[in-house]
Parts: sequence; C-alpha cells; structure tokens
Amino acid sequence: MTLTKPTTLQSVARQAGVSAMTVSRVMRNSPRVSEATSRRVRAAVVALHYRPDPQLMRMMTLVRSRKRSGAGAVLAVVREDLPRDELHHPAYQYVALADIRRRAEQHGYHAEEFWLGRDGLSPERLGHVLQARGIEGVIVSPQSSQMLCTRLDYAPFAAATFGYGLRQPSLHRAAGNMTLGIHLAARQLSARGYQRIGLAITRWVDDRAEGAYSGALLHFQQSLPRRQRVPLLLLPHNDLGRCAGVFKEWMKAQRPDALISFDTYVPDWLAQLGLRVPEDVGLLVHDWTQRMKGCAGIHQRRDHVASAAVDLVATQLMQNERGVPEVPHQILIPPSWVEGASIRALPKTTSSRARAAQAAGTL
Repeated sequence: MTLTKPTTLQSVARQAGVSAMTVSRVMRNSPRVSEATSRRVRAAVVALHYRPDPQLMRMMTLVRSRKRSGAGAVLAVVREDLPRDELHHPAYQYVALADIRRRAEQHGYHAEEFWLGRDGLSPERLGHVLQARGIEGVIVSPQSSQMLCTRLDYAPFAAATFGYGLRQPSLHRAAGNMTLGIHLAARQLSARGYQRIGLAITRWVDDRAEGAYSGALLHFQQSLPRRQRVPLLLLPHNDLGRCAGVFKEWMKAQRPDALISFDTYVPDWLAQLGLRVPEDVGLLVHDWTQRMKGCAGIHQRRDHVASAAVDLVATQLMQNERGVPEVPHQILIPPSWVEGASIRALPKTTSSRARAAQAAGTL
C-alpha cells in the first residue's frame, strides 16, 4: 500500500513559479498580489488538490493579527454628533463604547470614537483622518436622522454596523433579533392573562429593526380572535414629546390591557388618562436597560451585539477584506426577558414546565 504525501504550500509555490509567501498571500486574498499571479497560484492549487492545514492557518492568522494589532492599533467607532437631532433623545438607546472596547481589546485593538458633525468633521474629512492614522477597521453606529455615515467612503476599510439604520451602503451588521423579542413578550403577556396587547413605538425604531416589531406583532395577532387584535401605533414623530395627543387618542379608541412601548413619557401619559400600572394596564418596555429596574421588558443584549460587530471587523482584517461586501453577513442576537412589577405576575396555577419555558432567557 502506497501512501500519498499531502500537497504542501511549497509544492504549490514550485508549480506556480512563485514563493511560498506569495501562495500564502493569495490564500488570504491579499491585495498585494497581482491578478495574473493570483490566477496562476489558484490554478496550481486546483491542479495539485491542495488543502491548507486549518490548525496551521489559525496559528498564522493569530501571529499576523498580533503583529498588526500592536499598542497603536485602533478600531474606529463612528458616531454622529448632531445635538438637535430627534434621535439623540434619551428614549433611544445605543451600543455603549465600553462594550465595544471590551471585545476589541480581546482582539488586540483599542476602540476610539469619532464623531461626525462635531467640530465640523465631515465624512470626507473623517476618511482622510482614518487613513492618515493607519486605521483600517470601522464600526458604524447610526445616531441621527441625517445619516452622515452614509457618505463615508468605505472602500479602504473593514467595516460593520449596528442594526439596520444604515441601509446603504449595505455593510456586515450585528443586531438584536426583535422578531424573537416580540414573540417572547407576547407569550409572556398572554400567559399572564392579557388579551389585548398593543404596541406603540416610533416608525424609526421599527425601521431600525427592519420591520421586526410590526411584523412579529401582526404574526402573533393572526392566531387571535379579531376582538383581541389591537392595531399597532407607529408614533409619527421621533421626538416623543410631540406624540402625547396621538398616543392618548389611540389608547382611548383601542383600550389595550397591555402595552409594549417606551419607559419615557408613556408612564406619564397613562397616568394622565387615569390608568394605573399594572392594575389597569400592563407596561412592557421594548428596550430594557439597567436604569429601568422595576419595569418588565425586552433586554436587547447590546453587549453581545457589540461583540458580534467587533468580531465581524476583526475577521475582515485578518482576511484582508475591505470595502462594501458583495454579500453582507448579518448576526442576530436573541433578546432576553426581564421580569418586573409593571405587569402582572404569572398565575400560581401555571405549571412548572410552562414557567420554565416562559422564563427562557430571563435575566
């Protein structure tokens, strides 16, 4: 029995008439190799049935990463500083820099914020600054209705974004899976006896989740009798302070007994209508954070969203990938349930098995 020796990197190099380093660069999609040489190397790879050693490739990737991500290696976190923009209202939550930095440091990078609009920083100027500083990795956090981040030239960078605020250019993205979040919320509220579950958010929140809020609620309502289906309310202004009248009219007309909405303004509006939480109406916060303790809610796990976005950028840097991808990758982080006194407790008659299933993902 004759054993066939595995094809090595050196064998491919000899077949293609190049160095082993050139073969390695081609396998990593390095832009430092000409198209003609790359085609010759890939033809040799196919002819010799070369398969790279995955353990060796991983070790070399780590070595290259450590060389590249020295003390000065930075990932840019692109924000927008437009103070009068409605999306800077405290009702809107964004991914914290601390969570981004925590994951970036595990990859050997330091995360630094750059604010479009601050001190006249334009997208064009920011692009020049990043390249002058040798910054190749970018994480985009859309935070304004003007979307200055759409005008940044992403060709020189490995980039990812949060959520679906940045539609074009379409980058790799990490987001919370709010389809699962609304289904989880609806199951929890139904288990507590609520029959008319309403959703009141701004259109921008629904758009940022690519219609996941409205789509998930409408899907849930299809299994309900028509008398229990509450038309959703997409508030007409990103400035919630301008939405009191619309909200109150909707509450009076639809009379939901449970509400998925904001923790800002909404409790005061309910009180002005003479409604008590949770005695008259249950209130579930659609985007729960630690400052909302006492409220039930959907926790969007932005710390995990941050980690996923950093991983997307770090992987591109390792593979020498730059620019807007042909097929953007999307990582969806499942939200978790947060118990709170703003809704009824689960009935004591609920079975232990049902309680365990309903509490999956509870904080």
